[in-house]
This record gives sequence, structure tokens and C-alpha cells, in this order.
Amino acid sequence: MNQPLHDTAPDFDQPVAVLKHCHGRIRKQLATLEKLLAHLPEHGADEQARQAAAAVLKYFDKAAHLHHDDEEQDLIPMLTAVARGEDAATLQALAPTILQDHKDMDAMWQDLHEQLALIVDGSATHLSTSIVQRFVQRYLSHMEREEGIIAPMALRLFDAQQMDQLGQAMRRRRGIDPTAAPASCDAVPAPAAATATAVTTAPGGAIGDRVADLRKDYGHAQLDENDVADDPIQQFTRWFEEALKAEVNEPNAMGVSTVDDDGRPTSRIVLVKQFDARGFTWYTNYDSQKGKQIASKPFACLLFFWRELERQVRIEGRVERTSAEESDKYFNSRPLKSRLAAIASRQSAPIANRASLEHNYEEVARQYGEAPSRPANWGGFRLEPERIEFWQGRRSRFHDRIVYTRQEDGSWARQRLQP
Repeated sequence: MNQPLHDTAPDFDQPVAVLKHCHGRIRKQLATLEKLLAHLPEHGADEQARQAAAAVLKYFDKAAHLHHDDEEQDLIPMLTAVARGEDAATLQALAPTILQDHKDMDAMWQDLHEQLALIVDGSATHLSTSIVQRFVQRYLSHMEREEGIIAPMALRLFDAQQMDQLGQAMRRRRGIDPTAAPASCDAVPAPAAATATAVTTAPGGAIGDRVADLRKDYGHAQLDENDVADDPIQQFTRWFEEALKAEVNEPNAMGVSTVDDDGRPTSRIVLVKQFDARGFTWYTNYDSQKGKQIASKPFACLLFFWRELERQVRIEGRVERTSAEESDKYFNSRPLKSRLAAIASRQSAPIANRASLEHNYEEVARQYGEAPSRPANWGGFRLEPERIEFWQGRRSRFHDRIVYTRQEDGSWARQRLQP
């Protein structure tokens, strides 16, 4: 038997064949998506459904975007550079349609992504029939155009050097060593730990040198100035609720940056405990480093980063203490051990060892018992925002940034910033 038992994938020395092979993989995932649509009403989110949803998610979250980038950043620009006459006219007419297809399919995928993620964790069984049908049909017609026109044009116009250039670009996008064994279009950049060949902590060592090569493309959502709320607190609330729904790890964690008297900045992570029209509130020891810096320079910057949603929010403004009543209310709502720890710790002050810290806690526990009162040097800070920027990661580092700036009359001005 001379024929292989499995469908072998072409290598990147045949880049057009790799692109067509990718289309075959996409068609298989689209078929799985249609089967899942029919499976869910009868069987719900059973194990088979969850596995199918996970497979579709994995492919369209990773490999499909790489395939789009192959076309947008390499194939079409290279064709545009060499096409003449009728080929140039055909490409000029077709290229915008291909790029728009990518945008439209990405937008549809965002909706499907959310639905499939809920199916994977077994918390939902809904999959929109209309979106699946539109997504499948758009992809199928898109691939037919490319296979009928773009691929044959590339095979006619590219010489061996240009084919090699295209193949090498596709390899680099996937983090594949040019000397490595053949790999398929499904290959995605491996995590840094998996590709490391030498590890060192010395300055300028291998890890430090490779940091510049760590890249992750974004593509979960988009942010349009016409869709955001007029008030940034409403927009933040909307995003925070979406972070909760997506089960982001500690969505209430935020970076707080302050400066000392010499203008030197410091940052740390704290937990926001309240946000409303008045601002963003957290609690701490007023004698800590950040407490002293805020007392001297009452301004700060907050940063929320929700990795799972590829979003961040930066908030700048003036900081003031919350009222004693607010601080008392929150302090008394904390677990007993947390209240005792707040009393026992002179936050940011040096201490000899962990044993000394534990000893201080035991002494405080014996002294205060079950009902410790809030110490005067512990309480809340509230940042009243003057500037709030919403950042949504987008493909090829062409991110969306919308910033709100508070005006003198208390209203908010809104504008888009370049990435």
C-alpha cells in the first residue's frame, strides 16, 4: 500500500496548498458547528456537546485568526505588488470584499464564542440558529472566492522566491522554526515555556532576550464610540458585569499607582470594594506606603486588566478618605480574622520574621477578642475620576481606545484615541 492512511498536511514550502488545507480544516469545524446546532435541542450540553463546542472554540479562537492574518498581511499585499492588467483589476475589486468578510465573520464569531463557552462549561444549551447559518454560509462563500480566484492567481504570479517568502512569513506567524519538521496550518505559537531552549536568570540571559518575541493577538470583541454609554461609570458597570459573567479571575482586582515627594511612582494590586458616581473605593492602612503617598500627593491612577476579555480600564483622579462611618461599616463587615490582622499589621513597616508577625496577631486576638473596633489608621480611600480610558484588544495591535474626560461642569467628554 503506497497511499498514506491519513490526510497528510502540506508543509509551508507550499504556502498556497497550506492555505487551501486550512480551508479544509475550517469546513470540518463548520460541519461540527452545524451538528452541534442539531444535537443541543435533544441532548443538551452533554459530554459530546461540550467536546464539540470546545473543539470549535479552540480552532476559531486561534488557528482561524492566523489564517486571516496570512491573507491580510502577506498574501494579498504580495499579490497587489505583482498583479498587472486584468489580474490587478480583479484583485482591486475582490480584496475589499475579502477583508470585509474577515471583519463580518469576526463579529459573528464573538457572539458564537460567548454561546459556545457557556456550552463548554455546561451552564447553557443555547446556540443561535441564525448566527450559525450566517457564519457558515459567509465562510463557505468566502473560501470559494479565494479558491476560485486568489489561490490560482498566486500560483500563476508567484515565483519560487515569493512562494518561499510567503511560506516563511506563515511559519513566523505560528512561531515555527524554519528548520523544524513539517507543520500544518493548525499550528499556533507555543507558550514561551514550551519553546524555551535555555533558561537563565542572569541579566541579558535567554529569557530576557526572548521577551520581545512573546506575542498574543487579540480578537474577542470591539469597542465603538457609537456603542458605549454616555457616562463612563455606566460603561464601567457594563464591562464589570460582563467580567463577572465571564468568570474573570478576580475582576475586582486593580492596580493602584501613587507617587512620592520626589515624583517616583509605585504600584500595587488592591481590591475595589465599591464604585458608583462618586468614584472607586478601596480600604487600607493609612500609615502604609500608599497611604502616606496619597496624604502627600492626593492623586492616583487605577488599572483594571481583564485578561480573559482582552480589556483594561485606566482611571485617573484625585483621592480622598472615605467618611469614618463608611470605614466603620466596611471594617465591621469583614471576617473576624481579617479585622484582627488589620490591627496587628503595621503595613509596609519592616519586621524581623514571620514568627514575629504571627506573635503580633496572637496578642491582638487575645486583647480584642470577638469584637475589635476599627483602628484610626485604617479606612477607605475613594478616587474621584477625572479621566477614564477603556481599552479593547484588537487584532494586529490595532486596539480600540475610548477615553472620557470630566469637564468643569461635571459632564463627560468622550473621544477615540489612536492605538
